[in-house]
Amino acid sequence: MPDAFVARSLDEIRFWSRIMKEHSLFLKLGFRCDDTQLINQANQFYALFEEIERRSNTFTPQTDPEVIKRFNVEVHNAASHIWAFKRKVLGLILSCQLPGANNFPLLVDHISREAFYFRKRLEELNTGRLDPLPDAIINENVFFLRIMADHAKFIGHLLDPSERQLVEQARNFSHDFDKLLYQARDLESMRPQSQTAPLLDQFLDQNRVSVASLRDFKKTARDLINACRIKSIIHPLLADHVFREAERFLHIIDMFEQSLTGVSVVPAQ
Repeated sequence: MPDAFVARSLDEIRFWSRIMKEHSLFLKLGFRCDDTQLINQANQFYALFEEIERRSNTFTPQTDPEVIKRFNVEVHNAASHIWAFKRKVLGLILSCQLPGANNFPLLVDHISREAFYFRKRLEELNTGRLDPLPDAIINENVFFLRIMADHAKFIGHLLDPSERQLVEQARNFSHDFDKLLYQARDLESMRPQSQTAPLLDQFLDQNRVSVASLRDFKKTARDLINACRIKSIIHPLLADHVFREAERFLHIIDMFEQSLTGVSVVPAQ
């Protein structure tokens, strides 16, 4: 039988190593041409996570768990280093040492939060200290709802201002996900009394509808960008990147729903 620890570890690493690799590219594209040291560091992180992604695909669910545990430690170290790099870049931006760079401070903070999440997940897997289901449902939703709210803000700011309808849609999604995040934090602060199956089930249902709607908006935007049919400064890879993260969130919601109710959920289309 496949080892659940191995399968879960490989799933996390395959998804997040690609995300980290792409973060390195996005940071590089936002640096000024004379920021050669930062550009070189970003290139090194790109190569590092590309190699991690490649190696992760050489393992199978039948791989010895001890081999994967050592791999997790190695990847955790890489995630810790890129997290530190992102926080350094954020500090440089906020102290006005990178004037003219094209990386929003919120975007750099956003991608550093994802690196921290990745390294924390690897720690949890290796130590076997995963959150109980009720805590996991709330914690994962608090994390990902903020990610989705950030995405909507980035899209709204990177679309050309003349794309008024799309900008307005992005702004509305930003407001909607801010509200969902506030609701999730309220549920979080009411723990453990809030952790009843009916409340958590409703929480997941509500979030699924909104995330599916945002996922569809991102897919449309990605397709329009790839076809050069809208005006923006959004890199095509960034458009696909945020789409994949919405898909990931939907997958997590559906897994939680099945664990909570015992009923398989048909993935949102």
